[in-house]
Amino acid sequence: MSKENSRYRWFVVVVFFFFMLLHQTDKLMIGSLQVPISESFGLNDLQWGFVNSGALIIATILYPIWGYLYDRYARAKLLALASLIWGVTTWFSSVVRTYPAFLVTRSSTGIDDSSYPGLYTLIADYFGPTLRGKIYGILQLAQPLGYLIGMVLALIVAPMIGGWRSVFYITGGLGLVIAAFIYFGVKEMPRGKAEPEFENMPEMQTFKFSWAEAREIFKKKTMWFIFLQGFAGVFPWNVITFFFFGYLMTDRGYDEGAVLTTMAPVILILAAGYFIGGWAGDIVFKRTNKGRIIVSSVGVLLGAIFLFIAMTSPIEARTQFFVFMCLTAIFMPLSSANVVATVYDVTVPEVRSTAQAVEYFIENAGAAFAPTLTGLIITSTGDKTFAILSICTVAWALCFFFYLGAIFTIDKDSHDLRAQMAERAKAM
Repeated sequence: MSKENSRYRWFVVVVFFFFMLLHQTDKLMIGSLQVPISESFGLNDLQWGFVNSGALIIATILYPIWGYLYDRYARAKLLALASLIWGVTTWFSSVVRTYPAFLVTRSSTGIDDSSYPGLYTLIADYFGPTLRGKIYGILQLAQPLGYLIGMVLALIVAPMIGGWRSVFYITGGLGLVIAAFIYFGVKEMPRGKAEPEFENMPEMQTFKFSWAEAREIFKKKTMWFIFLQGFAGVFPWNVITFFFFGYLMTDRGYDEGAVLTTMAPVILILAAGYFIGGWAGDIVFKRTNKGRIIVSSVGVLLGAIFLFIAMTSPIEARTQFFVFMCLTAIFMPLSSANVVATVYDVTVPEVRSTAQAVEYFIENAGAAFAPTLTGLIITSTGDKTFAILSICTVAWALCFFFYLGAIFTIDKDSHDLRAQMAERAKAM
């Protein structure tokens, strides 16, 4: 690869990083705005759960559609469209004045939330298998950093500029700016270009979406374990995202300043965990095809243990709570980049967006109801600690066992893909 092309692919990473950073800021900021938004519309915990589940349900429904479109058409242009939709729907959410209208407009923000499969597959055509974990880890730094920026906007900036509606104007406008950057600045890459079998080939065969290859996704046993862990694995993320700030304020007696000083370091450590996970997954993957799965299983197991210890710490033991939340933050995201890379380790390039979209569809099919389920448990028991802990620990325990299953299937599925790519390379 020429120096110019090498520099350009890092430019693409930077553009996509800022897309994810600002999009995640817009998406996750609402968790920190629970109190002022609930006060504006007079919401209880169950109604608040409906607001967040609505966007997740819309995203879930649209994942297969986005995946199919990404495998058929130019991914960069579709990502620009997704960014445009993000800006417009966020603006709509800022202007409505009733709860039913806010429920509809906030749910509509889920349209662009299902746009990430195209981003990840386009990156997979810029970077080969042994680098993807680290690159996905870098990109996924954007999620916790976006969470942190959203927290600052919600807790500090919003009160200074007129409330939560004003910050939605800002994040919506940034969506339109990023849409222009992607549309005019990001080039499409031939599907499969970065596979090692096609390295240094002057011309690439165009691999086109086919239903036959799409059906092959479901014949790979590793993908079934990935689907199962995905269904369970996103429950904790949604519960923590939408309810943890309320838990800190109501159950542990933190004011807004204490929430910020406690959670900002935790989120920064969480951000590092994404890169650490992808980096560690790449290292172990070079030794064994099981590498990414091993790193992922360690992450969910230790994350569950440390979260349990943190949340069962005495209320007055704030230092102990902080230390174990930091430990949770290190291990919680280890699997994230590795799951994305594993999907591409076993599927052919022309259906990878579809495979990723199916995985996200299955994830969100369960996770879309996590906020509502949590709100229901809190409403019926009056115990936020029990609700958050029960959902998180059970979900991560299931993920651990699903990863153990994938350890026994990944070698065959990965070998089959490499053999198929080698046959295609010979035919060129």
